[in-house]
Order: sequence, then structure tokens, then C-alpha cells
Amino acid sequence: MEPLRIGVLGCAGIARRRMLPAFRACPGTELVAVASRNHRRARETASEAGCEAVHGYAELLSRPDVDAVYVPLPAALHERWIRAALEAGKHVLGEKPLTTDPAATTGLAELAAASGLALRENVMFVHHAQHAAVRHLVADGAIGEVRAFRAAFTVPRLPNGDIRYDPELGGGALWDTGVYPVRAALHFLGEDLEVVGATLTRGGPGLAVDTAGATLLRDAAGAGAHLTFGLEHAYRSEYEIWGSTGALMVDRAFTPPAGMPPRVRLQRGDEVTDLDLPADDQVLRAVAYFADAARTGAALEPAALHQADLLDRIRRSACVR
Repeated sequence: MEPLRIGVLGCAGIARRRMLPAFRACPGTELVAVASRNHRRARETASEAGCEAVHGYAELLSRPDVDAVYVPLPAALHERWIRAALEAGKHVLGEKPLTTDPAATTGLAELAAASGLALRENVMFVHHAQHAAVRHLVADGAIGEVRAFRAAFTVPRLPNGDIRYDPELGGGALWDTGVYPVRAALHFLGEDLEVVGATLTRGGPGLAVDTAGATLLRDAAGAGAHLTFGLEHAYRSEYEIWGSTGALMVDRAFTPPAGMPPRVRLQRGDEVTDLDLPADDQVLRAVAYFADAARTGAALEPAALHQADLLDRIRRSACVR
């Protein structure tokens, strides 16, 4: 089977650190080229990655030797370039969030489906085997009936001028770190989530985006979910699921290094068990998942559409300070 030939629109940090190496390592993909509006930047990144450099995104989309593209551009540019890629007949793996508007996300999903092209959102953590183990434990009744869920993803303050502080580029904590706990809530509690309340906090002088936030959700059975996210915090990457007879805690839940054994703890009464689970590479798994989707022209996952809607409802209902 021929590998899926990949082109990359942009030279973002996540592309250089994680995705380009994964495209090279995955047997189902071949990294062909990376494009940038800055030709020097494209050459530097392509040299590091061992592929061709292309000056300009449209130039890369016109190449017949590219089957699919990865889009790690700022969130506000996703809709334009994902649409352009689909119209050029390319499968697309877009960074999260796919767009900052649920109607736009739905429109891209419809375009991809009508064109027989795969569209995927690069939420990598859901592909890590530790979360499947947690879901199995919950389904098997290891903690009884689910009563509450808590998740947090926060990172320290970013350098001044970082694109995540630019509202014109779709910056802000909700779109950046908020995606993780929101997707985790959908992953474990299901799609029927009500927004009970939310807060968004603006940063200091000169910052026009939210740099912190929290939301309270509730599922159809009445279980509550408390989610926290931020760009000016001590690092946290974790979730907990409380049940009627026990609890599960997962540390380094969202961005674990490939060689790190999972940190999953099961607590029932006074008994605490640290589960012995193997290390996993969620980045490589996400790339392989996209390659498989491209071979069948699979439709966008419903979870991506539910996530877009839930993020929008959180944003619209939030008290902003």
C-alpha cells in the first residue's frame, strides 16, 4: 500500500516538534513538503524535516504529489486554508480547534463529505491507550455510577507577542488550552452536556484575549463536570472521574511524552492502586488514524462537531472579566 503523501501548511512549533517527526516515522505517511509565506522559514523547517520547501500555501496545494495536508496555522486562519485544501482535492488534518465557529466547522465537514475527502481534527490525546483503559474501567463498574468529572489543562505564561495572545488570530485560553478538558468531558460523559455556568478572565495590560477560564457542565444523568483552563498558570494536565464507589485520577493526561508510562490511579475506599499501563505514542497514533481515514474518505468525527458547539456555548454564556 502506497503511503499517504503529506504537505504541511506552516511552520508552527507543534509541527516542528511533534508532527513532522511523526509523519516521517509513520509507515502509512510520507512527508513531501512544508510551506510558509516566509521562504527562509520554509527552507529551515524543510531542512530539519528532510523534505522540500515551498514558498506559499497555495503553491503547496497545487502540487499533484501531495495527497493530504496538515494545517497547524493560527486558529483564525483554519477555515480559509482547510476549505482551500479541500477544494484542491486534499485530505486535511487540521489543528484544534478546526475553526472558532461551529457553523464554519459544520460547513467544512459537509464540503469534505461531498468531496469524498477525509477531514480530521488533531486532538491527539484521545488516541492514547490510557484513556481507553479508563473507559473500560468505568464501563466495567470499577468506580460505580459516575457522579462527577474534573479536568484541568493550564500552562505558564507565554512570551509576549505569542500568537495565542492575538485576538485577530483566534487566540485565547478557551480556544487553546480549553479544548482539552472540553473534549475530555465529551469523551467520558457523552455529547449531551449542558453549560451550567462559565467564566473567562482577560489577561493583564495589553492583552485582549482570555487567559483563564472555567466552566461547569452537567450531563443528562445529572453528573457535573468542572473544567479549568489557562495560559498564565502552573502547569496542570489532569482529569478525575468520581463514581459512587470509587474514583480514577489521570496525571499528564493530555500531552504525555511518548516514552512516559501512564499515571493512572484507581481509588476505592482506603485501597489505592497505581495501574501498570504501557507507554504510548499518541502523536504517532493520531497520524496513523488520519492516514487510515484518508484511505476511506471518512467523515469528520461527530465528537469534533459536538466540541465546536460546546466551546461556542461556553464562550457565549461566560461571564467575562
